[in-house]
Amino acid sequence: MMTRKARTVTDSNGNARIGFIGAGWWATTNHMPVLAARDDVEMTSVCRLGADELQQVRERFGFTHATESYEDLLEMDLDGVVVSTPHSLHHEHALAAIERGLHVMCEKPLATTAAHARELVEAADRTGVQLLVPYGWHYAPFIQEAKRRMEQGAVGRIEFVMCHMASPIRKLLEGKRFLSDGGGEGEVMFEPAAETWADPQVAGGGYALAQMSHSAGLSSWLTELRPKSVSALTSSPTSQVELYDAFSVEFTSGAIGSFSGAGNMPEDTGFQLDVRIFGSEGVMSVDCDRSRLAVQRHDGDHSEMQLEPDAGEYRGGGPPDNFADLVTGKTDVNYAPGWAGMAAIEIIDAAYRSAQSGVRESV
Repeated sequence: MMTRKARTVTDSNGNARIGFIGAGWWATTNHMPVLAARDDVEMTSVCRLGADELQQVRERFGFTHATESYEDLLEMDLDGVVVSTPHSLHHEHALAAIERGLHVMCEKPLATTAAHARELVEAADRTGVQLLVPYGWHYAPFIQEAKRRMEQGAVGRIEFVMCHMASPIRKLLEGKRFLSDGGGEGEVMFEPAAETWADPQVAGGGYALAQMSHSAGLSSWLTELRPKSVSALTSSPTSQVELYDAFSVEFTSGAIGSFSGAGNMPEDTGFQLDVRIFGSEGVMSVDCDRSRLAVQRHDGDHSEMQLEPDAGEYRGGGPPDNFADLVTGKTDVNYAPGWAGMAAIEIIDAAYRSAQSGVRESV
């Protein structure tokens, strides 16, 4: 495949030419409405299987080109590509776009193996393109404040991390019909495809890949810790993929961590997402479902942000807006960088191998 230098300019009107590889539930409910509403983005090309569905997407969002072949899409004159295909295809599609010198927003999980995730990050660094993983919680102002405080050494040397997530997606993981009310920035166009969540061959795994890629990505972004080894247990009481996860993680710095996940919140409730970082000088508590950011220090200099009850809600518009701003040069700050998604997959990959082998596995 031809490789070309990463783009640094947009079209003659200053617009970012964006292509989509994958156009299912979340891409059409969230990413496309956000980008289509911008006056500096051109919806250039879209790729998905199914001629009728492809035409529906083309007409709804005004794409100038539509194809069932991602290779054809990559022949178009593009600046960036959004990859929102099933998990097991992320690596192939994102790598092909990166090697064309295109900026990429790749849906989580970044990949289904650590080796593939590392290859994507290395390729993006080598090519000089932006690689963004759409972690919506990173765009909540109090989460960005937590990141700033961590960079300032709020807790000192990190010694222990606790990270927990739970989601109302049991039906999806069981392969049952799941009628989503959206949750994105636009109207629901397609239902979530249960097979892409519940079939191990397509999904690559269960709750950890589907959802803990969010929480492990957030923890990795806040702490910048790299995993060294993982010991894990998973449970699949009613599904082919796991519903529950319990990981013990050792990091290269010597810190340790506990990561848990559960795909069994009631459907009329929201998510749980809680990260607590314990260090030599204090503790930071980041709680999305209860909208809390607090730092408690051993020197008595405690602080807690005053937040609205909805401060921790998922920010679906944040990643595609950030991606468009990166492509057009309006910012150089990537709030959900590929390396955070890579660290999450390093944890999850080793955890899956540990759950299968029954022993601690190296990253």
